[in-house]
Amino acid sequence: MAYSGPFQAGDRVQLTDPKRRHATITLVEGEQYFTHKGAIRHDDIIGQDEGTVVKSEQGCEYLCFRHLLVDHVLSMPRGAAVIYPKDSAQILVEGDIFPGARVLEAGAGSGALSMTLLRAVGHEGEVFSYEIREDHLEYAQKNVEWYFNGAPENWHPRLGDFNDVTVEDLGGPVDRIILDMLAPWECLATAKSLLQPGGVLMTYVATVPQLMKVMEGIREQQCFTEPRAWESLIRDWRVEGLATRPEHRMNAHTAFLVWTRRLADGVTPPRPQRKARK
Repeated sequence: MAYSGPFQAGDRVQLTDPKRRHATITLVEGEQYFTHKGAIRHDDIIGQDEGTVVKSEQGCEYLCFRHLLVDHVLSMPRGAAVIYPKDSAQILVEGDIFPGARVLEAGAGSGALSMTLLRAVGHEGEVFSYEIREDHLEYAQKNVEWYFNGAPENWHPRLGDFNDVTVEDLGGPVDRIILDMLAPWECLATAKSLLQPGGVLMTYVATVPQLMKVMEGIREQQCFTEPRAWESLIRDWRVEGLATRPEHRMNAHTAFLVWTRRLADGVTPPRPQRKARK
């Protein structure tokens, strides 16, 4: 799929009707997409620039843009809950996922974060995706391969337990590790053995008890910096003249993110100083 330029066969196109309802099609020469307002000919879209308006047989207008990564993540089939874009964006920036990085994620879920990481590390980087459930790994593989039109050569999806992974399995230590699992505190010793000194470890947990356990687990390892935890909340606004106001619904809690960095071998973290109670 092309990322820019005129539409061509094979592109995934998002059609938006006047009521802002979305539909996604894959362009095929000679095909039609049938709506309740009549058919839309794919050939009327192929060769046009993005931002084109196409009309159905009954004259209903549809705005045409290529399917973005965020659109794919929110609409793709899933076996496990996905890491939502607001959280994957935080992982990319706070985790400093750079071009050429070697990144390990566990578990792979439905492949949402895998796609985001692959885009960030580029062709020179590598992404290792471990998943303990075979059905979840199948979803991840299908979704990633559908998005990239084939399996990227620098992506290594593997079925197995994270705690069984060794440095030899990865061809050397990795730069970043992201844990998205029920009990990441049980995998911290393995994360230490796989992560470069200075490397970033991030965990994605949904509940407060999980958050407490992973924070205390990181401190007990005595090989990471003092962990930091947060969540991100997003609220859209409706802007219509004097009726401008926040939307009633918002993307609130999805998960807590925990961030820490691995210390050099033999180094223990300085004792954190907390403010004295008055």
